[in-house]
Amino acid sequence: MQDNMDANKQNAIAFYRTAYLGDPARAVEMYTGDEYIQHNPLVGNGKQAFIDYFTEMAEKYPGKEIEFVRKVAEGDLVALHTHQTWPGNEEYVTMDFFRFDTNGKIIEHWDVIQEVPNETKSGNPMY
Repeated sequence: MQDNMDANKQNAIAFYRTAYLGDPARAVEMYTGDEYIQHNPLVGNGKQAFIDYFTEMAEKYPGKEIEFVRKVAEGDLVALHTHQTWPGNEEYVTMDFFRFDTNGKIIEHWDVIQEVPNETKSGNPMY
């Protein structure tokens, strides 16, 4: 079971990185299962909607960078905590959750995103 969770973590990162850096069709082809359920309210449901959204993002925002700060797996779920830097030095923190099928393919996704503030009341960073 641990081997599957480790493989799922690596596949979630590869999927995210491939799509985020401009090749969402390849990400879908390599890392998704027969279905793909999307819970992000800005992205349509299904594989083609995902491809369309990330293709548009790559065109509008070239040069994005992503760092995977934390990765956690439990059962068929993987959570990724990321730090994204966008053009103009906009910075975002995200939490993404992926559900995998028994073949190690992504079949469902949830996420939240927040701009990294200049300061926090606690004095603690977002990471």
